[in-house]
Amino acid sequence: MGQKIKVAAVSYLNTKPLLYGIERSSIINDIELIVDYPSQLAKSLQDGLIDLALLPVAAMPGIPGAHIISDYGIATDGNVVSVALFSQVPIEEIKTVYLDYQSRTSVKLAQILLKRHWKQDVEYKQASEHYIDYINGSNAGVIIGDRALQQLHNFEYVYDLSSAWKAYTGLDFIFAAWIARKELPADFIAAFNAANALGLNHLDEIIAQNPFPYYDLKTYYTDNIKFYLDEQKLKGLSKFLELIAE
Repeated sequence: MGQKIKVAAVSYLNTKPLLYGIERSSIINDIELIVDYPSQLAKSLQDGLIDLALLPVAAMPGIPGAHIISDYGIATDGNVVSVALFSQVPIEEIKTVYLDYQSRTSVKLAQILLKRHWKQDVEYKQASEHYIDYINGSNAGVIIGDRALQQLHNFEYVYDLSSAWKAYTGLDFIFAAWIARKELPADFIAAFNAANALGLNHLDEIIAQNPFPYYDLKTYYTDNIKFYLDEQKLKGLSKFLELIAE
C-alpha cells in the first residue's frame, strides 16, 4: 500500500475495545494511528490533516462530505451510564447547566432533551476545567466518559442522556462513529471493520488491562455500550441530526 491512511480516535474507556482490535490486526501496518481530544479530531478531519476519525456525530454537519465508513462505533439502546446530567436537585429545580467542553454530541443531546423532553428553560455555561466542583444547588452539569463513571455516586440525581433520548424518541443513539470525508478503498473498509470486531472478542483481556474501581467494565462494555451500528442505531442518528439542524 502507498501512503498510510491517517486514522484518529480518543482514548477513553469506551474506545478501548475498538482500538485494541485496530492495534493488533494487520491493518495497523497500513495506517498511522493518532490519539487526540474529540473536539480536536473534528478540526483535523475538516482541515484534511487526517483521513478517518472516530468522531462525535454532532460534528458531521460541519464537515463537508462527512460520512460513516464502518459498522462499528459508540452507541447505545438505553442506559449508557457515561453520558449524563448530574445534579444535587431534581430536574425541575435546575437553573444553570455547565456543558462539558470535551464533547459536542453530548452537549447538543442535553440541550435537545432539556428543551423538548424535560421542558426546562435553563441557562447554559461553558464548563471550565474544574467545573464539576461547581455542580451544586441549582447548578447542574453534563459529564461524559470516564469522569462520568467516577462521579456516579457523588450526586443525588443522575439523568442518563441516552435513556432520556430513548424515552423521548423511542430510538437508539449513536455517540461516535468512524467518519471520513473522502472515499476509502473497499478492501481497506472491510479490513477496518474486521479489526474493530476483533477487539470485541477480547473484552476480558481489555478489562484486565484497564483496572477501574468505579464501575463494572463488563457491564459497561456488554450492557451499556453497543459497538455495532445496526439499522436501529442509524435511525436514531438520522433523528438526532434532523433535530440539531432545526
